[in-house]
Amino acid sequence: MPMPAADIERLIREALPDAEVKIDDLRGDGDHYAATVVSEAFRGKTRVQQHQMVYAALKGRMGGELHAMALQTRAP
Repeated sequence: MPMPAADIERLIREALPDAEVKIDDLRGDGDHYAATVVSEAFRGKTRVQQHQMVYAALKGRMGGELHAMALQTRAP
């Protein structure tokens, strides 16, 4: 079952309240997204650590409800 973009954004904002989040549905199918997340919480973290923080925010939905997500992260 596809995951709505609004749900992805909500989960990320719950974990990273200051985040600027932009979600694009790449195929219009609710399974393939691109996300850009900008948060002060990323400052001083490696790109891998930043991505791990976003994946943790998704609470295990990556690979299940959420099939694929191209992720870009950075500090402001």
